[in-house]
Amino acid sequence: MDKKLYKELRKKHVLILNPATAHISPEAEFEPSVTIHSGVQIIGKTKIGSFSVIGANSVIKNSVIGKATLIKENCVIKNSTIENLCEIGPFAHLRSGTIIKNKAKIGNFVEIKNSVIGEETKVMHHAYIGDAEVGKNVNIGAGTITCNYDGEKKHKTIIEDNVFIGTHNSLVAPVKIGKGAYTAAGSVITEDVPPNSLAIARSRQVNKLNWKNKNNPK
Repeated sequence: MDKKLYKELRKKHVLILNPATAHISPEAEFEPSVTIHSGVQIIGKTKIGSFSVIGANSVIKNSVIGKATLIKENCVIKNSTIENLCEIGPFAHLRSGTIIKNKAKIGNFVEIKNSVIGEETKVMHHAYIGDAEVGKNVNIGAGTITCNYDGEKKHKTIIEDNVFIGTHNSLVAPVKIGKGAYTAAGSVITEDVPPNSLAIARSRQVNKLNWKNKNNPK
């Protein structure tokens, strides 16, 4: 990276662990005591708050990172805002229009686009959240997706506060999950869920006994 810029950042107590591998835009703004690991790219008008850590090989473009936020390894963040005390990644992808509120956690292999994720909400594993408004203290189970595109138009998913979304859910937008509701694992949610309700949307398991012997005698 540019030696002059490196010296200026050192004066602000910005710690760049491997300057030879870092790419930092001169337009970027840093508050004191930021730590940047190897292979990081800070592109465009990005702002990073005090005591935040940017993990190795992450790319941040035209985004705002709040205070004391941890961006773990191999994340891509573009045109997004992340508030204070958040944890992102590893291998998370935040696309344009994403807002992550205070103390939220976005885990590994999660993609978020044009959505608001509320305070203390967790989206931890292998999920896609697009065109959604997610409230406070929501847990979104592994493998969950918002089905936001019907082939012609994009539609919104609304998840209110204190909701629990079960593992491997498909939320078919437009749809609203009411405050305090639960959805069962493996559900395909196509209708609004009232507050404090449990939605189960899956077919019953059927076991065909001796099916292999009848259909594959060898």
